[in-house]
Amino acid sequence: MARISTLLCIVFLLSPATWASGKLYKHVDANGHVRYTDRPAHDGYVELKLTLKGWKAPETYANYKANRIKYTPLLTNVSQKHGLPGWLVAAVIHAESLYNPQAVSSAGAVGLMQLMPGTAQRYGVYNRQNPEQNIEAGVRYLSDLLDMFDNNLDLALAAYNAGENAVKRYGYRIPPYKETRNYVRKVKALSLSYKSNTI
Repeated sequence: MARISTLLCIVFLLSPATWASGKLYKHVDANGHVRYTDRPAHDGYVELKLTLKGWKAPETYANYKANRIKYTPLLTNVSQKHGLPGWLVAAVIHAESLYNPQAVSSAGAVGLMQLMPGTAQRYGVYNRQNPEQNIEAGVRYLSDLLDMFDNNLDLALAAYNAGENAVKRYGYRIPPYKETRNYVRKVKALSLSYKSNTI
């Protein structure tokens, strides 16, 4: 009953412009609170589409295989431009978003390479869901982290996940966070698979 009431509230609170434009956006914040609007306040909102089964995220954004084919040329070009191996960037994108350009984490990271607002601002990104902007910034950030940590891939990946300050705070070692340690292992394993074309 509570679920039905919530859905009815959403229906009646949406502005008439929502029904006229057919646009609805959803955002889940770090505390798990869900917000719906036809006028997103930032690029952390995911656009939903009205289907016969209700409002849903477009299926194409969840299509890993199709999106991987679609975005591989872009990530390859950007990787080469910044001197990083394409297999490493592919592994990071796989681990971060599974090639979903509209992915939004509970912490507020957005897009293919899951950029946080501060990182996006640092690299001049104004739309984190834009694949070109997202990959360009993500690759530049990863490249800068490798420079910062003397090409130590483990530390660069840990910093990408937990932030460079966390790595420095723990004496230039992988922070003792389960998520971060699992992330480093996952990306390195995916890197081997992408490098050997076994994925």
